[in-house]
Amino acid sequence: MSLKLGYLVPEFPGQTHMFFSREIDRLRSMGVAVQLISTRPPPRAVISHDWAQQAQLETIYLFRGLSFSPLFDLLKAFLRQGPKAWFRCFRSFFSAEGLTLRGRFKLLGFMLFGSKLALLAQENDLEHIHVHSCSDAAHVAMYAKLMADVPYSITLHGPLGDYGPNQKQKWKNAAFAIVITKKLVKEIQKSLSGFLPPSIYTAPMGVNENIFQRSTPYQPWNGQGPCEIFSVGRLNICKGHDDLIKAVKDLRGRGFDARLKIAGQDEQGGTGYRVDLQKLIESLEMEPFVELLGAVSEHRVKRGICESHIFALASLDEPLGVAIMEAMALEVPVIIARSGGVMELVDHDVDGILVPPRDPKALADAMEQILKDPSLAQRLSHMSRRKIVENFHDRRSADVLEIGIKSLPLEG
Repeated sequence: MSLKLGYLVPEFPGQTHMFFSREIDRLRSMGVAVQLISTRPPPRAVISHDWAQQAQLETIYLFRGLSFSPLFDLLKAFLRQGPKAWFRCFRSFFSAEGLTLRGRFKLLGFMLFGSKLALLAQENDLEHIHVHSCSDAAHVAMYAKLMADVPYSITLHGPLGDYGPNQKQKWKNAAFAIVITKKLVKEIQKSLSGFLPPSIYTAPMGVNENIFQRSTPYQPWNGQGPCEIFSVGRLNICKGHDDLIKAVKDLRGRGFDARLKIAGQDEQGGTGYRVDLQKLIESLEMEPFVELLGAVSEHRVKRGICESHIFALASLDEPLGVAIMEAMALEVPVIIARSGGVMELVDHDVDGILVPPRDPKALADAMEQILKDPSLAQRLSHMSRRKIVENFHDRRSADVLEIGIKSLPLEG
């Protein structure tokens, strides 16, 4: 059965959106006609992937800036929906929970964008909208549903508290939901009991193991020259990059010529948390040994991982971690802070090393352990790729999304 799907990702294509590109490719290979939709373009400084320009050309943006003409068009789209749709929307608006006065005004805006999304669905014969967010984009899809009965689903990528208020309405009106870890499923079952959609699927984000595959075997550090450490993650305090920098400083104090590269940019395009990290690097006199690469392409990430002896991520609450999967698929030993859902991805001392969060010394200890023990590094390297190939390939989420949509009573 052919399927026309609206695929809504906020600020697409951003630096962390490689997974979405892979899932889109997988859906299209399965015969699903995917129409890319986004809230607005991302900041230029975080557009890094080779495919980003083409993706922007294929994406319909709901919002490109405030001016009279677009606002007038939004209002017209809303008015076209008619009194019954208005009533459903405003009933939802007045029963929304947890919003400030500013949040109420924003909700009115999401209502207008919901009317635009409804028209897009009608004009493009979209049978379903899938939203890769439970934040503001989910509000937009919810209002499209309330106005024009456009069915939608959502994916939860992290702790529910990260995605703003009014979650009960977003979930209650969804046709189904996908949640990336079992840990998060338990969270929503506890906090949203009575408001969940009929079907909740668990499917992790994943990687294409054919793309993330080494051309040369992994080589542990041989005790000579620099030991290379690589990390990937947006520059945000939640990623624990400061702890990792301190751990590398500690490791150098133990006599290792440790070098760290971090791929990722802050949400402000380099003027936010990156400034704080740069100050930390300078205060620790680590400028020659730590490099902040900024937002880089998938190819640069792959090359950086393949050239490293260790992949490390010190996140305070990592929901799961596609970057970790990429490193594991490339057979580089991983050291990860034991937080969030990573315990569903990494088995300690089997296919990676887990350390307590906010503990630079434990990070340094784990790095020293791997650097001093090549047999351990080789064992972790071998087992990590096996884990990804068996359980964290990118087909899983695409299969679940298609199954969820096709199980619904769609027209056509």
